Amino acid sequence: MKAATLKKPGGLDNIVIADRDQPEAGPGELLVKVAANSLNYHDYVVALGGIPTVDGRILMSDGAGEVVSVGEGVSGWSAGDHALSVFFPGWADGPGENEKRLGVPGDHADGFAAEYVAAPARAFTKAPKDYSFAEAATLPCAALTAWRALFVSTQTKPGDIVLVQGSGGVSIFALQFAKAAGATVIATSSSGEKLERLTALGADHVINYKEEADWGKAALQWTAGRGVDTVVEIGGPGTLTQSIHACRTGGHIGLIGVLTGLSGEVPTALFFQKNLVMTGITVGSQADQRDMIAAIDANGIKPVIDTHFPLDQVADAFQHQAAQKHFGKIVIDIPGDASG
Repeated sequence: MKAATLKKPGGLDNIVIADRDQPEAGPGELLVKVAANSLNYHDYVVALGGIPTVDGRILMSDGAGEVVSVGEGVSGWSAGDHALSVFFPGWADGPGENEKRLGVPGDHADGFAAEYVAAPARAFTKAPKDYSFAEAATLPCAALTAWRALFVSTQTKPGDIVLVQGSGGVSIFALQFAKAAGATVIATSSSGEKLERLTALGADHVINYKEEADWGKAALQWTAGRGVDTVVEIGGPGTLTQSIHACRTGGHIGLIGVLTGLSGEVPTALFFQKNLVMTGITVGSQADQRDMIAAIDANGIKPVIDTHFPLDQVADAFQHQAAQKHFGKIVIDIPGDASG
């Protein structure tokens, strides 16, 4: 079978489409014919060598496909089922202790950029109904991160105001989930075209952060001084100050990304004056994923897919991601019927 692998020390030029033996489902495992992956920032860091892996690691944390065979001792699965990967195969439910967050596909273990994957049944959930494999593959990292920021670390409800940053996968899923919950959404971007598309997806107010440097204060003003209930914070230190300004007293910041750096100054006086809560978000558990899928099925939410690339163009897909011109998720189609 074909697989996209990474040679040490990493870098896009060291991604190799290799021939590997097709695996079989052992006891407790599923054998899945993978039809699609999606790209996340985490995958990009791995591909660049920023997260060291063994030589020849198969890339990609997110994958979806059809169950080919079911290993001995597995219940609840049958050949033909549509399977969706989980980011943390060891995190069933509850708090995400360190030992539960091991075995990440494409990082700690071989990932889903392969025609076939055999893995423990706990490494999968069922995919949403009426989803193509490409659509399903967008969910395990980005969508679940947004879900946990809005409905696990806090409880977003009708009438709440949510602020999302940019137009990547996490932010768009957060916009869609928040609107489905009856919340008002403020969205930021540096692109007028993307702001128009975010408005079309349901954003109630948009802010161009290049034109409005103090966008946090602008969001606060738009709410007539009330402030937002939750910020889905993907920028990190470079945007955190503005997020704090945007929040209402007692508001919540779901800290997800570090796109602007690993550390920086924080207006701590304003943070405690507002009695804010900030939660670090690292994707979520298998139980969280099943809850999210139930909500997707109930609300008919569909992901926004920017571009498709074939498996042998994984490096090109990462270059497209690095250019930051995409809107929504970038998908890798793996040979075979990826339509679901």
